[in-house]
Amino acid sequence: MVFENLDEKIQNHTDWVLRRQRNIPNNRRLFVLACMDERLPVEEALGISLGDAHVFRNAGGLVTDDVIRSAMLTTNFFGTEEIIIVNHTECGMMSAKTETILRAIEQKVGSLAQVSLDPALPELTLTDPLAFGRWVKMFDDVDRIAETQVKLLRSHPLIPAHVTIHSYIYEIETERLRKPHERLAEHVNDARTMTEHPLLG
Repeated sequence: MVFENLDEKIQNHTDWVLRRQRNIPNNRRLFVLACMDERLPVEEALGISLGDAHVFRNAGGLVTDDVIRSAMLTTNFFGTEEIIIVNHTECGMMSAKTETILRAIEQKVGSLAQVSLDPALPELTLTDPLAFGRWVKMFDDVDRIAETQVKLLRSHPLIPAHVTIHSYIYEIETERLRKPHERLAEHVNDARTMTEHPLLG
């Protein structure tokens, strides 16, 4: 029995190390796209741990070309069947207008024309400052942007149609997840919203 347990531990470790070679998916068959904000505890909020998911974090938790690249690989070749997007309140991507960011960057680096977006792909440039602004992707409504990210992934031809995709908002102020447009605080009774209890009416 001792040897069987040891053999099982050795086998489990071997499978862990050689997962990609052996075509073993992550534990939850899950890809997570989340904001890079240090206040967002992705694993804790979703109840996942090491080995459960492929986790991709960027500024805003937004669908970009590299998100598509990663999501395409994990859903087509690594056995992933679900994508969760986690955006959050008080996001830095809502802290300024696109025009403000553009002016600030131009003051630091000069003209944005022909700036390479990927050092390994110098031909990948944005020739128009307005296009550069769209690439930065500032936004002003976290609920709406969460829904938009689902639509962008859902409609992309490189993401298989069977993959489940949904989004959540992590409220920094409550340290809880919620669905887009479902702010629980808006339904809590106070003097302005108090209504008769249905059983007492």
